[in-house]
Amino acid sequence: MSQTEKSDRVRRIVVALTVAGAVIAAVFGSGLLGGTPMPEAAGGAFAADATVLAPAGFAFAIWSVIYLGLVGYALWQLVPSQGAKPLHRAVGYGVAASALLNAVWIMCVQAWRIAESFVIIVILLGVLLVTFVRACRRPRRGTIAEIVLVDGMIGLYLGWVTVAAAANLAAWLAAVGMNEWAEAPGTPGMITLIVAGVVAVFTAWRGGRWAPAVATAWGLVWIAVGRWSEDPAAPAVAATAVILAVLVLAVTAWRFRARLARVSAEDGLRVGG
Repeated sequence: MSQTEKSDRVRRIVVALTVAGAVIAAVFGSGLLGGTPMPEAAGGAFAADATVLAPAGFAFAIWSVIYLGLVGYALWQLVPSQGAKPLHRAVGYGVAASALLNAVWIMCVQAWRIAESFVIIVILLGVLLVTFVRACRRPRRGTIAEIVLVDGMIGLYLGWVTVAAAANLAAWLAAVGMNEWAEAPGTPGMITLIVAGVVAVFTAWRGGRWAPAVATAWGLVWIAVGRWSEDPAAPAVAATAVILAVLVLAVTAWRFRARLARVSAEDGLRVGG
């Protein structure tokens, strides 16, 4: 076995183990294995009514889809024919790092380490951005498996964490007594959402892919729902979230059309050549 083959095998095992660890941590964090359900953990810092950036409860259903994608990717990349694929070499360790960081984040929240959880989620966001950019460098159209388990899974993960990082910051600062993060009008929250929106627009501009945009918009809309329907009521935050969701989707649509046109032109040149 060559050194390259050994490296590929190690990478595939690392991905499988870290994803398994992330799933176990998620089950623990749900309360099924003795942990505290996340909305109740850390004194309720992440509850739907804790801050002006807390998404309404149903928003977190997206985690089920993300975990399903992570498990699907971990199993797919173990298939022998996938071992030496350049795409897995490009994104495999990024996926592994994101799974590990997610598990650490859950443990931080369970241990009431809210400040540390914010540091972890910012690192996670950086890892996902790098991994997403690497996935977007693929010089050809992807297979269905690549589109669903790489573009789709990483995109959803990135889009959701972009919003979750903003919510995490609010949870931390509200927990240490900064009441402006938990009361209307929520001006610091609006500023934080705009920063998250800039990250999401960059993702849309760089990739022109729907998965991150849909996940970001999903999170933003559920923040808006929460701030319009639950305390703390913050209509200005809700309006900002809706505007940003529309902007991210619009930029994505524009870049998606441009990407399709470029691919079609390249295919035409290839056929003509």
